[in-house]
Amino acid sequence: MTITHASFVTLPVSDQDRALRFYTGVLGFQVTADREMPPGRWLQVAPEGAQTVFTLSGPGMGGFEPGSARGIMLVTTDVDADCARLTAAGIQVQGPDELPWGRMASFTDPDGNGLMLLTEKEGF
Repeated sequence: MTITHASFVTLPVSDQDRALRFYTGVLGFQVTADREMPPGRWLQVAPEGAQTVFTLSGPGMGGFEPGSARGIMLVTTDVDADCARLTAAGIQVQGPDELPWGRMASFTDPDGNGLMLLTEKEGF
C-alpha cells in the first residue's frame, strides 16, 4: 500500500453557513475551500496546518444525513482548556475523562456530528 494520508472527512450538515460559523468561530478552524460546484457548495475547513480537511456537506450533497458522522477525533495539547472554551461558548461537553491513552472529552456540532478531543498521554 502507498497511502500517505486521508484527504478529507465528510461532515453532513443541514446549514453550511451555521456549520461554518461553528467550525471557524468556536473551534478556530480555517476555511480551505469555499466554491460553488455541481451539485452545490464545496466548503472545507481544517485546523491550521492540518493535512486532513473537513468537508461541510450540505443537504443533497453525497446523500448523507446531517449529524450522522461519529468518532471524529481531534487531538489537542490542552483538552481541559479547550473544554472550558467550548463550555463558555455554550457547547455541552462530556468529560474530560482520564483514560489509559490520555484525557478525552466529547461534544457535538450544531447538527449532532460526534466529535472528540484528546490530549494524548506521553509515550502512548
